This record gives sequence, structure tokens and C-alpha cells, in this order.
Amino acid sequence: MDQAAIAAASGLHSRIQALDILSNNLANSSTAGYKLDREFYSLFSGESQSDIDGVSELPFVKSQWTDFSQGTLTPTGNPLDLALTGQGFFMVNGPKSPLYTRNGEFQLSADGTLVTAEGYPVVGVDGPIQAQPGQKIDIGQDGTVTQGGNTIGQLQIVDFHDRRVLKKQGGSYFVNSQPSQKPVPSPASVAQGQLEGSNVVPAESAVQLVGVMRQFEMLQKAVMQTTEMDKQALQEVARVGGGS
Repeated sequence: MDQAAIAAASGLHSRIQALDILSNNLANSSTAGYKLDREFYSLFSGESQSDIDGVSELPFVKSQWTDFSQGTLTPTGNPLDLALTGQGFFMVNGPKSPLYTRNGEFQLSADGTLVTAEGYPVVGVDGPIQAQPGQKIDIGQDGTVTQGGNTIGQLQIVDFHDRRVLKKQGGSYFVNSQPSQKPVPSPASVAQGQLEGSNVVPAESAVQLVGVMRQFEMLQKAVMQTTEMDKQALQEVARVGGGS
């Protein structure tokens, strides 16, 4: 395989990775609290500047990074729908470890525990938050939860000095990949009766998706053309060799 074919094939691989990221962003454009992913490109370097095929550096998606910018807050009228303004996360008890999310679409379980749509208990400063189903619940900007004039808990809102430790787990959940990096209290304010939408801009992502697909088609044609040229060259060599 010649240099042109190798470079085109590498480009195809990076375009496939970009398509996966963009399609996942679009699929979650209506998921509350979802944060879009972007690709970070780098160059793969060969062991030497004169490797066997003459190509020493090839582009690839080294990693993807999450854009934690604020999404738009939408009123819902549901007192158990909560949104955060500012940097920070709700903390919930996942199946194996604590999870962090911007999706405040909460509800009460049968025993009155504040939980996520998946049934994960929402973490309060002093533990799970218990309420009486059917009674009005008020939640202040600092996350204080009151019912019947009595304080029944306070939401634990946290953030991280380096959010790169957060890895996605599901549509709108994050897990701390480095437990040694502890979460810290966040000054984000809580808005009751609202939900934070995804920060994906569908029109922008759709345009990017079309662009990536066109690039993919061009690179695919380049691979086919170089393959055909190599085939013709081999046939010509065989013809000349056979006639001498």
C-alpha cells in the first residue's frame, strides 16, 4: 500500500470516529442535562522518519472531550424537576459508585426517597432525602428541601477542580475515574420547576455530520483510486516483464 492509500485510510478511520461522536450527540440532543462530546485530534508517529511505507505521521482522534457549558433552562412546572445554574453536579448513588449529573428530572419512590428516573437515590448533605408523597415540596436556590415548613434535607451539589476525571456513564451521568480526586462543594444555584436542556445545537451538529460524511466519501474514493492505480501498475509491470 502506497503513501496516498495509507494517508486516506487513516483519514477514513478518524472520520468514522468523528461520525460516532456526532451521531451520539444528535441522539442525545433532547436528553436533559446531556453534555456534548468533541473530538481531540493528534498525529500517530512511526518509530522512525523512514518507515517501510514512507509515512511517519498519521491523523487520528486521540480522545474525545466533553463540553460542560451551560444548557438552556426550560420551565416544566413540576416541583421535582431541578436545574443548576453555574458549574456543578447533582450527586446520586449509582449501582456501584457515586454518579454525577446535570439531569434534575427527579421523582419520589414508593417510600418517599428522592430518586432519579432510573431509581438512583439523590444524595443529600446528610444522606438520602425523604419526603412525604402527596405533600408540597419547596427547594431553595441553595438546595435546601422543605416540606410543611420543616427542613427535610439539602441537596449535595459538587464540582471537580479538574473535570477531565469525569467519564460518561450513560446519557447524562458521569463517574469519577480517579477516586483520589475528591469532589468539592459547588456554589451553583438550584432552580425548582425547571430542567436544563442538552447543550447540543442540533443544526450545528447536523451541518458537521454532513461535512464529515462528505469527507468520508472523498477519502473512500481516494482509497479506491489508489488501489486501482496500483493494480494497473502491477499489470503493466507484468506485461512488460512478460514481453522481454
